Amino acid sequence: MADLILVLNAGSSSIKFRAFDAGPPEPELVLHGQVEGLSIGGKVSAATFSAKDAGGALIGERRWEPDAALGHQEATDHIGDFLRSHRADHRLVAVGHRVVHGGVQFTGAVRVTPTVIAALDRLTPLAPLHQPHNLAPIRTLVEARPDLPQVACFDTAFHRVQPEVAQAYALPDSITRLGVRRYGFHGLSYEYIASALPAYPELGAARAILVAHLGNGSSLCALENGKSVASTMGFTAVDGLPMGTRCGNLDPGVVLFLMDHLKMDARAIERLIYKESGLLGVSGISSDMRTLLDSDDARARFAVDLFVYRIGRELGSLAAATGGADALVFTAGIGEHSALIRERVCRAARWLGVELEPAANAAGGPRISTARSKVSAWVMPTNEELMIARHTRAVVRAAA
Repeated sequence: MADLILVLNAGSSSIKFRAFDAGPPEPELVLHGQVEGLSIGGKVSAATFSAKDAGGALIGERRWEPDAALGHQEATDHIGDFLRSHRADHRLVAVGHRVVHGGVQFTGAVRVTPTVIAALDRLTPLAPLHQPHNLAPIRTLVEARPDLPQVACFDTAFHRVQPEVAQAYALPDSITRLGVRRYGFHGLSYEYIASALPAYPELGAARAILVAHLGNGSSLCALENGKSVASTMGFTAVDGLPMGTRCGNLDPGVVLFLMDHLKMDARAIERLIYKESGLLGVSGISSDMRTLLDSDDARARFAVDLFVYRIGRELGSLAAATGGADALVFTAGIGEHSALIRERVCRAARWLGVELEPAANAAGGPRISTARSKVSAWVMPTNEELMIARHTRAVVRAAA
C-alpha cells in the first residue's frame, strides 16, 4: 500500500488540496482539487467540490445548497472521505498545511503539536485575515485523527534569513518587540524557485536573482546564492506591489487621512486596502489581469500601467539590495502566462541589462532573453504544494 501525503491550503472561503505519493524520490502528484464557496462570518454560500487526477481529468464533483452552510470543518471532512473512497490503495501518512504566518519563532516547517497550535494562535493579530482559516483544518484533523502527523509550512520562513536591517522598520524598539517588522510572504513559492535553479546551469551559477511572483497576490524577492535577502512584502501581505484587490505600498499618512476626514474605522480601512483596491480599485472593472488586458477601457489600461510601473521601481530597489542582478525570473499565474506583462516588465528593466527575445517570450520560455543579454530573463512555474509535500515528508521521516 502506497503512502500518501495530503497538502491543504485553506483560505477564507475555500480549501485547495493536493495528494502526493510519498514513495518516489520526488513526491508525485496523485490528485488535486478544491472546495469553494465556504460559509464564513454568517455569510451563507453554495459550496462546490471538484477533484481531478494528475492528468487533469475530472474524477469527482459535488454541489451543496446554500442552507447546508458548509464550513472549513465540513470541507475538510469531505476531502478526507473522498480520499478514502477514491484512493483505497493508498495510506494517508501525513498532512501538510500552508500557514501564512510563522512570525520570528518558526524558521522552517514543524510538526503540529498543541504547543505549536497555541503559538500560531498568538500570531493571529499579525495575519487576522489568513491565520484563523489556515488553522481551521488543523484543528479539525487534530480532533478527528489525533494520531495523524500534521506539518505546518510557513510563507514567512524562507525570509527569516534576511539581514536584520532588511527586516526592520524605523520604529521605537518597544513597538518592534511586539513583532512589528518586515516578514515577507510567498516564501514557499520563492523557496521552490530557489530549489529549481540548479536545473538551469546559468541560473545555478548566478549570484543574484530577482524573482517576480506575479498573480492575484504579487511580490518580488531578491535571492543571493539561493537565499532571500530582500522582498517587497513587509509586515503584511498587503504591502509592496499593487495586486488583484490589494493596494500594495501605501503612505501611512493615507490611513490617517481616511480615519480623520472620511471617518473610516479599522474594519472599513481593512476592506479598502485588502478587498477594494489594487487592479480592481484602480480600474473599477476587474481584479483579473486577463480581463484588463482584453479591455479597451482607459481605466483598465491605467491599472495595468501602474502594475508594470511599480514592478519596475521595485526591481530597482531589490537590485540595489543585491548590488546588481544576474537574472530575472517570472513565476505564478501572471508571471507564467502573460507574455505581454513579461514583455513590458523586461522593457522597463532594460537599464538593468535585460534584453528580451520576443519569440522566446511568446513561447513561454524557459529563457526569454537574448544570448547577449547582460541579465538573463526566465519563466519558471512555481509549485508551492510540492514544496509543502517535500517539507512534510522530511519532517515526518526525521521523527520516525
